[in-house]
Parts: sequence; structure tokens; C-alpha cells
Amino acid sequence: MIWLTWRQLRGSAAMMAAVLVVLTAALALTGPGLASDYSAGIATCTQDNSCGRFFDRFFGMYDMPFMAVSLVVLLLPAVVGLFWGAPLIARELEAGTHLLVWNQSITRGRWLAVKLGLTGLVAMAAACLCGLAVTWWSDPLDMSAPDELALMAPLVFGARGIAPIGYAAFAFVLGVTVGMLVRRTLAAMALTLAIFAAIQLAMPLLVRPHLMPPVASTFELGQANVDGMGIGRDEGGSAGSAHIILELAVPGHAGAWVLSSNLVDPSGRTIAKNGEPGTIKVSTTSGPCAPAAGAPGMDACMAELNRLGYRQQATYQPLERFWPFQWIETGIYALLTLGLTWLSFWWIRRRLS
Repeated sequence: MIWLTWRQLRGSAAMMAAVLVVLTAALALTGPGLASDYSAGIATCTQDNSCGRFFDRFFGMYDMPFMAVSLVVLLLPAVVGLFWGAPLIARELEAGTHLLVWNQSITRGRWLAVKLGLTGLVAMAAACLCGLAVTWWSDPLDMSAPDELALMAPLVFGARGIAPIGYAAFAFVLGVTVGMLVRRTLAAMALTLAIFAAIQLAMPLLVRPHLMPPVASTFELGQANVDGMGIGRDEGGSAGSAHIILELAVPGHAGAWVLSSNLVDPSGRTIAKNGEPGTIKVSTTSGPCAPAAGAPGMDACMAELNRLGYRQQATYQPLERFWPFQWIETGIYALLTLGLTWLSFWWIRRRLS
């Protein structure tokens, strides 16, 4: 039974192995140089306090490879579920070959166990190798990436660490279960893709933000959390407005996953939410927010707004929770995988003929 399953798997496994060999070879050849460039840049920028400019320049040089390798890891579990899981049983049921095997002293449970065990382990090994290799290669870029592409960001989190192993296991067993239920290969592939995509979208939107209680804090306005600021004067008067747009970032917590970022007034009332422009009435004829040399003194104006009591109110998941989140989320997918595995065995023994 193992030999037969391997013969059915070997073509797609060889193709997957070829892709992984090319990927790991490319990462192994370029990774040391990438790490060396990062170390040299850090050593230089810390002397003249220009690390912010170095991070922007360094990440900008490698942003396309960064996105490409992350996309490979994100797509691999979907490919496993679509092309390995969904046809595994559905193809046998559609062609009727499962009856031939069952009539040769092979029990239904053993037949399914071998198929799930061998193919599933190969899929998990491929996802493990791919995910950990990309995590190692991307480490310098992850440390210099902007907050929207940091490790905790939804687009990047699923392409790092051990989470891809859980995704691949779940996608594979999901495909097998759906194929067993619908008994049509193409329908099983389409349904597997739809369900897996829906769950992968729901996880960062609805579940992951609440795996641990988010941190809620209040911060002063500054360069770290203000994305844009402009001073406008009202027509015919001395009053004007400061227009402020807050970033999805919090001071002192680089790489944090910011869930909400609101501009609040001294009484705690929200003026603007999550990137919306907030308007604050200020004097434009005197004081720190008045035009100076043809341009507003932004730093002085922000200091004045802080003195008046305007603040950023944010909830966020700090970067330090990356690995706890990885283990918790992988555990959730492992439980879902076990549940689908139990359903598959129950269905094949009680309902499938």
C-alpha cells in the first residue's frame, strides 16, 4: 500500500522537490551577502544616527525579492490542498479504483491512513523547508521593513516561522475531506480553494488580533506616529487649522501590529481614526504653529499640540508576541487538521460505499 501511494505521489513530489531545490539554492547563495550588507550598514548608520534612512534604502533595494519569496510561502499550502489533497480521494472515488483496493484485504482505515500519512508528511516537510528557509533569508529585511510589512503584519506573518506547516497540513486534509464528500475532482478542487482562502482571510481579520489581549496605550505626537501634517489659515482671520494624519505605528514599539490608531483631543474625544485626517484649530499668526520663513515649524507645532493635550490612542500587538502567536496559530490549525482527519475516517467507515 505504501509503495502504491508513493508511485501515485512521486511525480508531483519530484516537481515540488525541484522547485524547493531551486528556491533554497537561490536563498543560500544570496542570504550571506544580504546579511553582510545589513551588518555593514547598521555599523555605519549607528555612528551618525541615520539608521532610518539606511532601513528605507536597504529595504527598497530588495523589496521585490522580499515580496516574491513571501508569496511563494503563502501560496504553497494552497497548492498542496488544491493539487495534492483534493484529488487524492476524489480521483479514486470518481474512477472507482478504491473498490479494487478494498477487495484485496486492504481495510478502508489502512487505505486512508497510508494516503493521509505519507502524502501529508511530504506536504508538511515541504512547507517546513520552504518557510524556515525564507524566514532565515528574510531576517535582515524583516528587521528593516516598514511597519506595514513587519513580522507581525498579516501579509508577512503567515510566510514566516512554523505557521506554514500548520497551513499546509490543514489545506491538505481539507482537500482530502472535501474530495471524499463531493466525490468529484474538479468540484473538490474549487471548493477546497474557496474554503481555504476564506479561512486564511478570516484568521488575520477576526481571530489573530485576539489570540492575546491587545495592548492599549496613549502616545504623544511625533515623527514616529505622524504620517503627515499641514497648517492652513482661515480666510480673513488669524485662526487656522492643523491637519494631522496618524500612521499605523506607535513610538518605541517598532514592528508592532497596530490594530487601531486614533487622534484624541484633551478630553479624550476621538478626532480621527486609522489614517483619516484630523483637524485641530490653532493660531496661525503667533505661537509655534505660525508660519516661519515661509513654512510652518512642524516640530514646534507638534510640541505645542502635545502641550495642549492632543494624543495618539492606539491598540496594538507588540513584535515580542511573534513566536507565541506562531505557536498558538499553528496549534489552532493542528486542531482543525485533527478534526478533519477524524471526520475523514468516520465518513469512510460509516458513510462511504
